[in-house]
Amino acid sequence: MENETVYDIVIIGGGPIGLACALEAKKVGLNYVILEKGALVNSLYNYPQNMTFFSTSERLEIGGVPFVSNNPKPTRPEALEYYRRVAISGGLNIHLFEEVLTVEKKNGRFAVTTTKQIFTAKNIIIATGFYDIPYLLNVPGENLAKVKHYYKDPHYYAFQKVVTVGAANSAIDVALETWRKGAEVTMVVKGDKISDRVKYWVKPDIDNRIAEGSIKAYFNSTVAEIREKEVDINTPEGVVTIENDWVLAMTGYQPNMKFLRDVGIALSDDAVLCPAINEETQETNVPGVYLAGVICGGMNTHRLFIENSRVHAESIVKNIVEKNRGK
Repeated sequence: MENETVYDIVIIGGGPIGLACALEAKKVGLNYVILEKGALVNSLYNYPQNMTFFSTSERLEIGGVPFVSNNPKPTRPEALEYYRRVAISGGLNIHLFEEVLTVEKKNGRFAVTTTKQIFTAKNIIIATGFYDIPYLLNVPGENLAKVKHYYKDPHYYAFQKVVTVGAANSAIDVALETWRKGAEVTMVVKGDKISDRVKYWVKPDIDNRIAEGSIKAYFNSTVAEIREKEVDINTPEGVVTIENDWVLAMTGYQPNMKFLRDVGIALSDDAVLCPAINEETQETNVPGVYLAGVICGGMNTHRLFIENSRVHAESIVKNIVEKNRGK
């Protein structure tokens, strides 16, 4: 059934930046709705249960709501509690578990079709982040149930033979946490060392565990094939086959660039696929369609974070208000 309300803004994505856009819209009296395909701040929900943020709590604040945590660097549960409190205190209009399927411009308005209904909007803000599509290993056996691209709790892997793939924060956290629960951990690292982006308080830990032999690491190596009870690893010395129960491929995630293309947003023709954006207003080449948050960086997902993209909300809403005044 079609929703007859015409919204000033439909915000696609209920993460921290989507919430920030909603708070800014509400502050100036614009009619908005947030559409989120999963849970509130779904990407953060999918983070490992014991994750600690690199940023301090005040840098994750939105809408002027204080974020108080037990330690300077907050945990995932604290962040979920904070953003839930922001949504409640702000009285935000948010539809959860309602995925946007298409966005089409008709007669100067946008028709936003979801899994449940159709919304009509004057403007669209896309704040969908990058946690939805994992980078695949593209090897035989990757479709086995033992292969996971998301990780929640280390206890599940206690006393198991675990292979972790990757060298950045997620892979290191998985390796250390599962090892501490009794797993036999083997790391497969494509490069010649652990990533320099690993949290500074964690890197000595993993370096020491590898040096003492508690965790086995194959550098300059890749997974060749996965089977029910074994994994083949391409190493500089040749193929190594090890016994294995689980493969945790922490190889990173990518934004849904196809969705941007389908909306009509132009992307750069290089590997970054950077969207065409006016950096002062965050408006794309499609008039009335704005991008906010990490999605603005295209495939370069390490450039924008909550703390340095919160300002997108102010820029976008300011531009929409100025356009309205000009009519």
